[in-house]
Amino acid sequence: MVTKEKIILGIDPGTSIMGYGILKVAGGELEVLQYGVIHLNKLEDHYLRLKKIFDRIVQLIDEYAPDEMALEAPFYGKNVQSMLKLGRAQGVAMAAALSRQIPISEYAPKKIKQSVTGNGNASKEQVASMLVAQLKIKEVPEILDATDALSVALCHHFQQRFGSTSQAKSWKAFITDNPERVK
Repeated sequence: MVTKEKIILGIDPGTSIMGYGILKVAGGELEVLQYGVIHLNKLEDHYLRLKKIFDRIVQLIDEYAPDEMALEAPFYGKNVQSMLKLGRAQGVAMAAALSRQIPISEYAPKKIKQSVTGNGNASKEQVASMLVAQLKIKEVPEILDATDALSVALCHHFQQRFGSTSQAKSWKAFITDNPERVK
């Protein structure tokens, strides 16, 4: 099955560091267009951090013209204030996408890790290692929020390609469709 070219912007929300990854899908081929982080910890005012998130996400959207945005959904934490700030950061990233009519999808952290590594409890290092193999990344970044964001984009691609089938069926279909990528 040949699909049209699609660009996916993956976001790993954060209030100190926000990761982003841009993945191009053409046919069955995946290409990393860009990935990195938005450093927010130098800004003490939370509202200035939110403005910087909005401005940078809009800049990435204008530069790469993604067709879709995928975000890691916040997970429940004990610190309510941290969760509120993280939710605001995620909301601002969503608003940036919506300002450019980009459809948004959210995925739970375990779902992302499961779809990329086969293990919903995988570490950031394990996720980065799998992305090196799957996406032919030459160098793992020092700050793994960037590879986390790429994993969100890759998870979205897998969900679009394989639907909501179980992981075992998805991996079986992936192996069948991509025998050259399995060693």
